[in-house]
Amino acid sequence: MTFVRQSGIQNKLLRRFPEDAFDLLAPKLQPIVLPVKHSLVLPRKPIEHVCFIGSGLASMVAESADGKSVEIRHIGREGIAGYPVLLGVDRTPNSVFMQVPGNGLQVATEDFLPILEHAELRKLLLRYVHTCELQLAYTALAAAKYNMHQRLARWLLMCHDRLDGNDLALTHEFLGLMLGVRRAGVTDELHILDGMHAIKSTRGNVRILDRDMLIEIAGGCYGVPEQEYERLIENSPQPSTLLAHLNGNRHHHML
Repeated sequence: MTFVRQSGIQNKLLRRFPEDAFDLLAPKLQPIVLPVKHSLVLPRKPIEHVCFIGSGLASMVAESADGKSVEIRHIGREGIAGYPVLLGVDRTPNSVFMQVPGNGLQVATEDFLPILEHAELRKLLLRYVHTCELQLAYTALAAAKYNMHQRLARWLLMCHDRLDGNDLALTHEFLGLMLGVRRAGVTDELHILDGMHAIKSTRGNVRILDRDMLIEIAGGCYGVPEQEYERLIENSPQPSTLLAHLNGNRHHHML
């Protein structure tokens, strides 16, 4: 049994849990080391654990019947791997695995599901699912309407949002999976951003030099899902705080 303090947790979503819901979950959370390629969700297999990522970066990947694959979204310290269980789904055709190593806290699905009966927690988690759907929507928008170096700028910004520092340990293989192109194509697109002095690309690493320029390059395909996450989760009052505010107003009116 592991006891963790909510205030010290790296995962942003877990920090926003209502205090009483977190207290119920905390004894069931287990620390886990997440090396590169560690599988968090296997395609078409029961989702046995939900993982709150504290550091590192996971990829959700869609794969066709004939073996073609592409990354469709990132999961980092803002979210959870295994979130289909929030919608009553026990498995998914998509896979989730670590692309940048890190750590997290995981809980068995059978221990996690009963806590969803908590109304305020369920509301928070459904809001999170909404932001996941928006990220998927903007991945589709970027693929259909934006050129390759704009899409690369978007993915790099999303990685930068989820990782510490300006050095991103991203391989050409990973970037190719993000963009759905061959390694040679990745190199060409990195050279474009490198030439604009937005990044410095070396073997296995991309250094962010000018984040504002990357945002400008990405244009409208980056920002909306991120703003929605900030509005609905990061900046929303925690239920305990909201309840205290309401009780304070009620006491004031009674006086």
